Amino acid sequence: MIPLGSSGWQFVGFFFHLACALACTIAGYWLLRHPQVTIPHRWWTLCALSLTAIWSLVVAALGAGHLLAVTASAARDIAWVFVLYRLFAADGRHQLTQPVRPVVAALTLVILLQAAVAAAAAFIGPDALPDHSSPLFGIVALLHILVAVGALVLAHNLYVGASPALRPLLRWPAGALTGFWAYQLNLFTIAYLGGAVDGLLAFEGLIAGLVGALLVFGGSAQVEGRRLSPSRTVAFRTLSLVIIGAYLLVMAIVAGSLSLLGDGLQRLTQVALVFAAMALALHWLPSRKLRGWWRVTVIKHLFEHRYDYRAEWLRFTRTIGRIPGNEGEAEDLSHRAVRAMANVVESPSGLLFAPDEDGAFVLAGRWNWPDIAVPPQPIPPQLAEAIARSDRIVDLDRNREESDDFVLPCWLADRADVWAVVPLLHFERLQAVIVLSRPALPRRLDWEDFDLLRIIGRQLASYLAERAKHEALLEARQFDEFSRRIAFVMHDVKNLASQLSLLARNAELHGDNPAFRADMLVTLRNSADKLNALIARLGRYRTGDRIGLDRVELDEVARRVVGGTGRGGRVTTLGTPGIAVLGNSEALEQAIAHLVQNAIEASEAGTPVYLDFSTDGVRARIDVVDSGEGMSSQFVRDRLFKPFVSSKSAGFGIGAYEARELVRAMGGRIDVDSRFGVGTRFSISLPVFAAAELARLANDSVAAGAKGT
Repeated sequence: MIPLGSSGWQFVGFFFHLACALACTIAGYWLLRHPQVTIPHRWWTLCALSLTAIWSLVVAALGAGHLLAVTASAARDIAWVFVLYRLFAADGRHQLTQPVRPVVAALTLVILLQAAVAAAAAFIGPDALPDHSSPLFGIVALLHILVAVGALVLAHNLYVGASPALRPLLRWPAGALTGFWAYQLNLFTIAYLGGAVDGLLAFEGLIAGLVGALLVFGGSAQVEGRRLSPSRTVAFRTLSLVIIGAYLLVMAIVAGSLSLLGDGLQRLTQVALVFAAMALALHWLPSRKLRGWWRVTVIKHLFEHRYDYRAEWLRFTRTIGRIPGNEGEAEDLSHRAVRAMANVVESPSGLLFAPDEDGAFVLAGRWNWPDIAVPPQPIPPQLAEAIARSDRIVDLDRNREESDDFVLPCWLADRADVWAVVPLLHFERLQAVIVLSRPALPRRLDWEDFDLLRIIGRQLASYLAERAKHEALLEARQFDEFSRRIAFVMHDVKNLASQLSLLARNAELHGDNPAFRADMLVTLRNSADKLNALIARLGRYRTGDRIGLDRVELDEVARRVVGGTGRGGRVTTLGTPGIAVLGNSEALEQAIAHLVQNAIEASEAGTPVYLDFSTDGVRARIDVVDSGEGMSSQFVRDRLFKPFVSSKSAGFGIGAYEARELVRAMGGRIDVDSRFGVGTRFSISLPVFAAAELARLANDSVAAGAKGT
């Protein structure tokens, strides 16, 4: 007992009893606010918590020996006895409550008798319990002991006689009440034997508050299956505190023993012990080997498994998910994979070997192992094939001591610091091989190491396989972009070639006609201009590129499109003249030309194609209408705007896709209405230039006003 003195213990007891009252109040309030918590002792528990809180406040204000404190203590004990009684009916054991009733009645009678004797003692002496000079003190203590023993017997029978299904629910309340009555038993036993109980009385409030909280929060069905399961970190720190406490105890014993020596020898011994302790601390505390030995020893004797799998998996995911270049590091996935696996088994370094383009395994990642010499062909193909086929982790210690199926190269077998070779398999295909170095504390690999390394190896293999597929996809996309640009060029060149072929055939028939020769020169000039524009546009076919927007006259665009279709006269322009839109003249002409060319090819010879312009004042509409065979709704929805998909045998499937992309780049859209046997209508919608300018000026004024405020 700490020698604080009577006034010191009264000060401590004052705060502990206030804490008890607060804890019981919070527990009772929580029980009232959670009516879904169905416990058989609900209302008796609320009553007991209320009486315990009142008792704590009275003791804090008047002292434990005051008459009001003695009365409140008796009421508190009776309430907790009835809580214990109600627990017997928790699993339907109502037939057992009948033999328990006489015991409960006897305990209640003893508590009332004890309160009466304590009240009589209060008239004789200033305090009932702590005053050993009171003639009734021994009787009060014996009655308290009798009540505590009877309550402990009831608590024991309550838990032992419960059904296995109900024991998890009764574990917390039975344990809490057992602790409360056990404390009462020790308190009054020491008091009866004449010991000092000032400190025990001070802590009585703390014990009562903890019992009330445990009884409420632990007795609900929501926590019936909970068990105290400290983490490994808590276990390590607790054990470290125990060792520190043992060290302090030993030092206290040694210090007490030194007092028996002489003054000179005592000082010399103290200096020697301090020097030895400092030398050991400087030598062993920074030692990684000592920390490894300590960890292995504690895990071996305290835990069923070597690894805390939750903590290891969290550390593994943090290491793999670290952004390259974070915290001053520039690690790619290969280096992070080696680090993640090495950290799990406390390996200080490692290597990763991955297949190259020819399938040979070469060094792809090195972590914290600069002194090992890796040959140009480190992993022979036979070894890689054998490891992949067996799905085994190569234990180098076992490989050196026994005859193994794996024949390791000399640079691995001859190095004593090489510890394990771990295959990384994904769908039974070897993605990589990791070589780990020996930990600071040498140990043999066991089944748990093998299982964990195999699981982590498969997870790392999936990451590496995903990265390889991602790189292959990026390369394929680059080739796809190149092929798409070439396809656009071929499509435009095909249209120009068709126009020039038509021009050559007509020249054979109408070469002597001056009007035809003049028209032929115009067509040749337009074809040359289109070729030059195509060359200039070749570098602009990239996803997301924006084109310059300006005022575009639809009549001028229509004349160029109609002129580029030759002398057939199949394109007829209709609608409102003089419409100007916000767009790009070259891109819009190209888009309309694609749609007109498709409409001509889809229609029968001699059937006209209509180019219709209209506007509602905000947006302009350009319709390309033909009376061809038409398209199904499924084809329009799923295949029309897909590149390299065409319903024509000689088509590239680029025209509609390129037209849509060009219109989208100008801020417009294309709608399609097609029916079998009737024809098709392509509708291009673009903003009217005047409306777009008004909207831009309004936005600029609003932005300027907001900036001014």
